[in-house]
Amino acid sequence: MNQEKIGKFISDCRKKKKLTQSDLAEKLGVSDRTVGNWENGRNMPDLSLFKPLCDELDITINELLSGEKLPKEKYQEKFEENIINTIDYSAKKLRITNKMIGLILLVVGIIMSLTAMTSFASDSSWGSIYSVIGVIISIVGINKLLKKNKITFKIIISIIYFIVNLLLLMLIDYISVVNLNQLPRFCTSKIWSDTAIECTNPFYNAYLINRDTANEYLVIDKDKKYNIDNIPTSPFNRNKSGIENIIKYKNKYVGNNSNDGNLINNLPLSEYGYVFEIDSKNNGLIIDYHITDWYINENYYLEKSLLYNSVSIFYLIDNVEYIKFNFSGKSYLVHREDIINNYSNYNKIKDKNTFTKYVENKINDIDFINSIFNKVFR
Repeated sequence: MNQEKIGKFISDCRKKKKLTQSDLAEKLGVSDRTVGNWENGRNMPDLSLFKPLCDELDITINELLSGEKLPKEKYQEKFEENIINTIDYSAKKLRITNKMIGLILLVVGIIMSLTAMTSFASDSSWGSIYSVIGVIISIVGINKLLKKNKITFKIIISIIYFIVNLLLLMLIDYISVVNLNQLPRFCTSKIWSDTAIECTNPFYNAYLINRDTANEYLVIDKDKKYNIDNIPTSPFNRNKSGIENIIKYKNKYVGNNSNDGNLINNLPLSEYGYVFEIDSKNNGLIIDYHITDWYINENYYLEKSLLYNSVSIFYLIDNVEYIKFNFSGKSYLVHREDIINNYSNYNKIKDKNTFTKYVENKINDIDFINSIFNKVFR
């Protein structure tokens, strides 16, 4: 089917009828530009417009598809040829349409999968649901693009595409979990407790501790050795205040303002703002917090924080002899000798593991806190 020949024929017939492109376009309900594209050979009229166009130009459909006036002796021959050409043309247009639809679905599915990972909160299951729907839409697009291939081949490609994309989305999700300390979106199950959310998937478990508080933190359990009932918890942000982080501020001497400030800034209560000063003569550390002590004492948070901060500072800075914690209206003073004499197992703290055992694991023991707090603080 020669589109340029057909276009020139349409133009010639239009001019013989003394019609402008606008006149013809108006009669057929199309735009001037559409008629121009026909006459330039860029496009063919839609099949639905063949008869109306031929009626306006006083030609037959057979002549339109031939691109010329036909003598009677060639009419039947051209008729058969044009039928075959029309079928081929329609099939070609359908293939092009299918490819366009397939490509659009593929792109839309990919965009939907990626945006779903950022559009929903990490603790919402909708992010994973919509991202999987996006993968499925992409698979429909791929099947459109592979329309000519055998069904077995398309099934295999679809399965491979689904698995690879699902793994890729889970990898992106894991990177977000590690770098942003947020729950994974891809969870096979979720369990809530009073202080934590457990999210499980085939590769690891994740626990959001102290959810919806200033001390919210995430535990990634790759070995799956914990569950919602036995996951170790801290009333503080363990990623910030835990020994794994603060051990890097271990120092022999108080007085290094940068080191001392970084240590205090990572310990509990720093979230309320503070200033500190060093008593170089007596090897003391004085910390003024910008908060009233009773204001933060829900669930023994003040006592837990002061005891944890004291043991941490005495363990990490070798020559600190006393610490004074000042709040609006009240102060708490603790000496190293009081911790040594009254904090059971303090002398057993030798490394990160023993610190976790004798300090972090003890902080949630209210009986232990009550028994020792008034003995060590003046």
